[in-house]
Amino acid sequence: QEIMDKYDQLPSDIQWHMIGHLQRNKVKYIIEKVSLIHSVDSAHLADEIDRCAAKHGRKMDCLLQVNVSGEASKHGVALADVDRMVEHFAGLDNVCLKGLMTMAPLDADEPELRKIFSSLYRKYIDIGSQKAHNINMSFLSMGMTHDFTYAIEEGSNMVRIGTGIFH
Repeated sequence: QEIMDKYDQLPSDIQWHMIGHLQRNKVKYIIEKVSLIHSVDSAHLADEIDRCAAKHGRKMDCLLQVNVSGEASKHGVALADVDRMVEHFAGLDNVCLKGLMTMAPLDADEPELRKIFSSLYRKYIDIGSQKAHNINMSFLSMGMTHDFTYAIEEGSNMVRIGTGIFH
């Protein structure tokens, strides 16, 4: 909803990213407005993005959201299901998997954070070494305001600093 309110009010050369949980019925509203969707968390959502992107004659870049910690309050696929999801992305024509994304628990200590981030980094490297249609591991999005330094040390090349800037 926020992008719909601000999109026309800001300069047209902004590259918008969709961060946060995305419902399938909302894809049609953002498909022409964003350059990267950070939070693809199911095959059904990937299929809907593919369908809407085809309808608008574009290819949509996405990150697969992985729930490495298994935290019930977090969205994302389990680490054990990442390979299956990568295979699913490879079968889509209008979606390009550009990397992986995760969020660690807010109360995790340093050893737990490092374990979460390093395990996703290893998966990111493994996928990147494979050649598959529509798969291009460019981004590993890990780390937010409270834990981004650990995420960078463990291989993240994209962080999400929101509350550190807008508090």
